[in-house]
Amino acid sequence: MDALSFLYKTVPGRLLLKPLASRIVSKLCGFFLDSRLSYPLIKGFAKKNKINLDDYQLEGIKSFNEFFRRKIKDGLRPFDMEPSRLCAPCDGLLSVWEIQGKAVIPIKQSRYTIESLLQDKGLADKFDGGLCLVFRLCVDNYHRYCYADSGKKGPNVFIPGKLHTVRPIALESLPVFVENCREYTTIESPNFGLMVQMEVGAMLVGRIVNHQEEGAAVRGKEKGFFEYGGSTIIVLLQKDAAKIDEEFIKNSALAIESPVKMGQRVGQAVHQGQDSQK
Repeated sequence: MDALSFLYKTVPGRLLLKPLASRIVSKLCGFFLDSRLSYPLIKGFAKKNKINLDDYQLEGIKSFNEFFRRKIKDGLRPFDMEPSRLCAPCDGLLSVWEIQGKAVIPIKQSRYTIESLLQDKGLADKFDGGLCLVFRLCVDNYHRYCYADSGKKGPNVFIPGKLHTVRPIALESLPVFVENCREYTTIESPNFGLMVQMEVGAMLVGRIVNHQEEGAAVRGKEKGFFEYGGSTIIVLLQKDAAKIDEEFIKNSALAIESPVKMGQRVGQAVHQGQDSQK
């Protein structure tokens, strides 16, 4: 039995899980990973996770977290700027789910309501019948993310919580996305209507760093980054805002996560230039 199976599938493991998933433990880990003492971890981490170091800007890195939030070299994540195309805001594994009866009901994972995810009933009601796109980042992924589309950006809303891993074994056992620390903003897009873009933290730091408060979102512009911990980006779309490409729909129905890169097309606007539904 591996460590995560022990933590999430056994009684002793669940007792140990409570302190491990706390923000206090994550903050202690963060202090270490921010320090120069963590620098020796980088080489082994990169080798174990088969990270191609030639793809990244590594000058001046002095700690593990500086490496984890490393920037990619120019030109390696081109963003499709065709306004009618819905694109991935990050590297990761994509699953797409319909919002049915105001709830997300993924295969082999715990269901959750949009209201519990956002903790805002009025906003949640606007996404009834829409789509929930979940981009799960693994430790070997590029952990910076950008705006999915341009538009008027609302304030950043932080929701405190625990820090479970976002690996499938935890997602099967717990409604992780509504228990973990998370932060979201709304984007009023001329192409996709009202959108929510949310970042979800995870076990052992999972720190979310967003660059700006409310103002203007710019398609393809860096929105922020995660520090150590598996992480997730969730994009909520209103009903009939976009048609997701068939391969992602088919894979999700089979409980298969599809690998995507930041800037890659994942769907198409149904009505380009639409007004967001109030």
